[in-house]
This record gives sequence, structure tokens and C-alpha cells, in this order.
Amino acid sequence: MRTKKYFIPVIALFFLSGCGSKGPISMAEIKSPDESLSLKVENDGGSLYYSLFKNGIEIIERSKLGIITDIYEFSDGITITKKKERRKHHTWDQVWGEQKTLIDHHNELELLTRSEKDQLSAILRFRLFDDGLGFRYEIPSQTNNQEYRIVDELTEFNMAEDSPSWWIPAYAYRRYEFLYANSLISEISRDTYSKLVENLNPPRLGPEAVQTPFTMQRSDGIAISIHEANLTNYSSMTLKASGTKNLECDLVPWSDGTKVYVNGDLTTPWRTVIVGSTAAKLVESTLTLNLNEPNTLKNTDWIQPGKYIGLWWEMIGTNESTWGSGPHHGAKTERVLNYIDFGSKYGFDGVLVEGWNTGWDENWCCTGDGGAFGFSNPHPDFDSKKVYDYAKQKGIRIVGHHETGTQIENYESQLESAFAFCQQNGIRVVKTGYVNDGSQNIKRIDEDGVMRREWHHGQYMVNHFRKVLETAAKYEVSIVVHEPIKDTGLRRTFPNMISREGAKGQEFNGFMSSKDNNKPNHATILPFTRLLSSPMDYTPGIFNLVDYRYYSPDDKRINPNHQIPSTISKELALYVVIYAPVQMAADLPQNYEGHPAFQFILDVPTDWEKTIVINGEIGKFITTARKDINSEDWFIGSITNETGRKIEIPLSFLDNNKRYKATIYKDPLDGGWKNKPEEIVIEQSEFSNKDVYMMDLRPGGGQAIHLTPIKS
Repeated sequence: MRTKKYFIPVIALFFLSGCGSKGPISMAEIKSPDESLSLKVENDGGSLYYSLFKNGIEIIERSKLGIITDIYEFSDGITITKKKERRKHHTWDQVWGEQKTLIDHHNELELLTRSEKDQLSAILRFRLFDDGLGFRYEIPSQTNNQEYRIVDELTEFNMAEDSPSWWIPAYAYRRYEFLYANSLISEISRDTYSKLVENLNPPRLGPEAVQTPFTMQRSDGIAISIHEANLTNYSSMTLKASGTKNLECDLVPWSDGTKVYVNGDLTTPWRTVIVGSTAAKLVESTLTLNLNEPNTLKNTDWIQPGKYIGLWWEMIGTNESTWGSGPHHGAKTERVLNYIDFGSKYGFDGVLVEGWNTGWDENWCCTGDGGAFGFSNPHPDFDSKKVYDYAKQKGIRIVGHHETGTQIENYESQLESAFAFCQQNGIRVVKTGYVNDGSQNIKRIDEDGVMRREWHHGQYMVNHFRKVLETAAKYEVSIVVHEPIKDTGLRRTFPNMISREGAKGQEFNGFMSSKDNNKPNHATILPFTRLLSSPMDYTPGIFNLVDYRYYSPDDKRINPNHQIPSTISKELALYVVIYAPVQMAADLPQNYEGHPAFQFILDVPTDWEKTIVINGEIGKFITTARKDINSEDWFIGSITNETGRKIEIPLSFLDNNKRYKATIYKDPLDGGWKNKPEEIVIEQSEFSNKDVYMMDLRPGGGQAIHLTPIKS
């Protein structure tokens, strides 16, 4: 648990210029604090455009800005009346995170604009950091626009180069749970995805678009990722492809075609462009968090990072138990007590129990049904009082589980009672689920009693997820969301938003055949894409990688069509590479008992003082080092794709004048994901910050290292 420290934040705020020059302004420019990035905003014939430069090289060409609503158009006939520039330097501490202290250092350009046609006043706000750009639209409430609808947001991202990019499709059935395609920006389409990755079956709803974070890397090595920050009461942004190197903002609509309903003041999410001189630098960006509001929770002592095990893999992975009733129901009282015993024996913080409640026997999966779920109604096989009392006795907290089946109205009607039940039973973390077809399939009854079908990522669901989070905070419960809305840095404002899934995780290795599951390169793409937005509940730590899955709960023969595309060493490295403040040891307890590699899972923290991305190339490999918040220990994780490689690991980040004992977990020289994936070599060595460790990664494998200072 992170040690609480009280401090006075260091804030420097300087006005660089006042109200601007007299008369209309045709152009405005600012630079980042280190002057590596520069921004130019132009007014050309009443339309506004921006351009972005890295070290004098244009990386985003002139791109349009604007919003169209049903009562006005903020797109042409615009005058920039004033400009203001500010510089800010602010240091703040996270409640938990990849690093303890963050620095918000940016230069801001505020443009006051006026549309004479609609008599509309609006503000364009740009913040330029050393690691990227954020900008948003601010339209104060005016007499003629208290309630209105956004028809379109015109924001463009006209890239200067048609670069290789890594992307997943928007408006697709599996939400964010896809493998990544790699293509030129101009080649983005559902047909391209079907050719490169998997067939996107019809019907094809919505435009040709990709989800964010959307990452690309130029020929000069500069890496760029487009996303958004502080998504609040607005629709999620996708990026519409045009068959060129240009991209357009495309907001996920309501069922009636409206993009966003507005009542009163409008402040859009920040449109963000993270820029790194290398792909590794991209991963270290803190821009998204810095563009969110500070923590709103008065007390955060109840938010505690940690590790958990769970009654889950035996359903999703080994296929020996079920969520619903019957002879194979997993969440039986005695079975859960066994998990608690194991967790207590090895010092775990929590035990996840799925299938504990009523509703699983109904038609709930993938159709938007799930009205039978009761979130304070235990299954008859689950003696909740006995379980919760036993967990408390053993020093373990139960991790709650709320699968909704995206029956939003059913869940919202029970929110208060559901989280009150958690609080009464000592549950501090709840995993929520929204399994459904990710197309326009979320049922909503409107004010006229008409049943509507909404997209998973529109304004309706953005507001729902916020409501869940705020209600949970009231009862001192943290949330791990599966099938979520994407994160945009909300964890800064609500630190009980502790983790999300939001990508193709370990579960797909469990239930999908080797032909269709994640590939070894998948985890080497995630840090440069999905993980730029937030921590991820990937659920690492599988040790039984081969011959683990039964044909069915009744047919206990091993299904040979399933293999986890990993090695034990890589599974350990994922605890460092893929960050989550609550990390799961996902395998069955019996696969850990007595295994020497299990020690790394027990040792690795989930809250960090500092994080360094040592090296990495998108889709090939990555090496991450993190320093424990509560000790002087460092941990290193490195993973590779299907290709083995030798890489140099400079250890210059270690403290001066100290030597460290290193416990190294690695694949055997003749090992890899296809050959001896379950074998592991554990070695001891000593290092100082003057050393360079030569790491030999086997195909599809990884290495994990625990470094402890040697006491003199």
C-alpha cells in the first residue's frame, strides 16, 4: 500500500501575454516548454486550422477545427478576437500509479472567438507539453443555445506522412477486444482488417473508423498517438479513415443520429496527440493524466493496490466449472473457502468470485439481456455470510463481481443496494462486466416508452460508467471495468477507477483455440496503444500453458486445440510490462503451489515510485523497469514477439554506490512459446548502475528480474 504523504503542490503560473493585439487575429503560435514542439493556429477566411511541428518538422499538416450543431455552426465566419498565453509548472502526487510524482509542465494558448453569423462566443484552448498536444472547445451557455444537439465535430488530424499504424476497428461487434492490424494510414478499412487479421462479418454498421488510442510511427522514428482526455458527458471519439493519410473525428452517435446532447455550457474532451522521439518515449507520456481534473475524493485511504486470485480461470480457461447452476457451478461455498485459504497462505489481498449471484441461468450473454441479475442476491450454493466472515478472519477481501449483460436500466436500478451490499460485507473492489455485441445493441427505454438501441461507446454509456463510478465511491468501492468505455485519464479525478480491460486480454487465450487466440506479438503492441490510456486488467500469470482445457465440464478429456501463446517467463514479465494497481494471478492455485517461479508473483508490487521504458519497438519487444513505492527494489520485465532477440539493458537507472542482487527468471536457451514454454531457468547475479545486462529473449518469451540492494 502506498504510504500517504501530505505536501504543498508546487505551482508556477505565468501570463506570457495579456489580451492580445487590437483587431482580429489571423495567426497564433506557441512552443512547448523545451521548445521541441510548436503549434500554429490560423484563421483562413473565417475557418480555423492548426498545425503541429516536432523539432521544426511538420508532423500534422493544416487541419480543420470546428463543431456543427442543430442551431449554429462553429466552422466558418469565425473571428479570433483575443489570445492569451500562459505557462504552468505543477507537481502532484498520484494516489497510486506507475510513478508517484507527476509534473504538469505546459504552455497554454487560449483563443477567444466570435461567430458573427450566429452571435456565438467560444474558446479554443490548446496546451502544449514536451510530450504532446491537448486541445478542446469551450462554448459558454448563451441565451439561444441552452439545449442543443451536436451534429458533427469537424476536428481533423491531417498527418504529414502516410506512416505505418497500429489500429483496431470501431463500430465492430467485439468493442475493443480485437488483435491489432498494422498498415499504412491510407490503407485503413474493414476490408484491410479482414485481410490482415480476421474477417469482420456483416452487417457493417457505421463509417470506416478506428478506435483510439491510435498509434503510428514515422520513417524518422517519431511515434505519435491520437486519443482524448477527460471524456465527460460527451460521446467517445473514433477516427474516420478516408483512404488517405488524413483522419477525421467521428463521434459515436445516439440511436437517433445525434452525436452529443448539450444542456448549458459545453466543454469537450481534450483531443490529444502524444509525441515521442521514439516509441519507448511515447509509453512514458503523462499527458493524458495531466489533462484531467485533480482528485475529487476527500479520503482515499480505502483505495488499496494489491494482488488477487480468483474463481474465474476454471470457467473461462480450463472449462471445468460454470457460472450458472448445476453440478459444475463454480461458486460453491466450500470451493470459495479453499481459494481464500490459498490466498491467505501466500499473502494475497483479494479473492475474485464470479458466478456468486443470481441471474446466470437466464439468457443474458451477448444480446443485451440480463434483467435477471441480482447484485445483492447470492446464488443458493453461495453462503455469503459464511464466505465473507471467513475471508475477514483470514485477512482476505472478496473481490465482487457485477456482470450486467448491458442491461443498464436493471443495473442502475440496483446501484445503491449493490454497493451498500459490498460495503456491508467488506468488499472494496468490484469487477463489472458489460458483455454484449459491441454494435448498436444496448437497450434503452426513452421518455416516450420506446425501446432504443444504443452504441457501447456513445454518450449514454459514457454517462452510465460515470454514474457507476460515483456511486461506488460513495460506498468506498473501487471499480475494475470489463467491456468498458475507454479510459481518458479519469483515474486522476476518481482514483477508485482502478483498472479496466478494454482490450483483448488473457481470457481469449483461455477459451479460443490456438488458431484464433492472441499471438505472441499482441502483448508487444499493447504498451504502445491501449496501455497509453490506462492500466489494464490483462490477468497474467498462467503457468499451465499446454493441455489445460477440457472439452466441457462434463467431458474432462483435454482439448489439444488450445495452447497459451506465451512462456512462464513471459507471464512473469507481464506483471511489470502491463501495469495494473490490482493484478491477478490468473491460474489455478494448484498450478502455483510448489512452483519456484511463483515467488516472482508474490514479490512483484502493484504500486510504483518510478517507471522507465528502457527500450522497445512496436509489435516487436519492450523492456520496462519499475521501482517499488515501499522499498528500494527494482523490477524489470521484457517481452518479445515470435522472434527471439538479444538486447542490451543498461542499468544506469539503479542508485549510485549500490550493488544489487538480481534474481533472473528466463526461458531456457532451447525454449520459447512453441518449445518448452513451461520450463524456466532461475539465476542469481549481481549488478550496479555501471553494468549493462545482455538479455537473450527466446521466441515468444520474456524475462523478469527482481533487483534488491545488497546491504553492506
